[in-house]
Amino acid sequence: MSRIGKLPITVPKGVTVKVEKLDLHIKGPHGEMSHTLPFGFSVTQGESLLTVVRPSDNGKDKALHGLHRSILYNKVKGVAEPFKKVLEITGVGFRAQLAGQNLSMTLGFTKPVEMTLPKQIKASVEKQTIITLVSHDKELLGKIAAEIKQIKPVEPYKGKGIKFEGEKVRRKEGKTGKK
Repeated sequence: MSRIGKLPITVPKGVTVKVEKLDLHIKGPHGEMSHTLPFGFSVTQGESLLTVVRPSDNGKDKALHGLHRSILYNKVKGVAEPFKKVLEITGVGFRAQLAGQNLSMTLGFTKPVEMTLPKQIKASVEKQTIITLVSHDKELLGKIAAEIKQIKPVEPYKGKGIKFEGEKVRRKEGKTGKK
């Protein structure tokens, strides 16, 4: 049995889970989400526990068992307490501005980089160099944070670019020249 798949999911107070055959609808104080299980899988619902049950012990079902349990866990956790990603911008003249859902970043290119954030993501910019993204959808949050980081990844010589909070950047020594 999958070690992750067999773990029950604890449903926090204020979160309701509605099971309809293969579809699950999860509603909480920070939003609502839905998830569709693969054919043959089922969910047993206890008082405040959810357990994903797989149809057989073949390899594909074992692989999907832990995957869908983790996805459901993240959705239940996200509607109860949203996820947060913090990005730091490092570099002289590098900064970010937020106007509604439009994020504008000056990153050393000829023009500012404009990006429209999805409505499920709430963003804030502090001190023009720290971008905080908050959402109940962990998958979407990670995707958008990675897209922002990919615009100007941190270069190893001066450390300029966009990185996650707490991320370690391995610095390289520059050329020293002839002696």
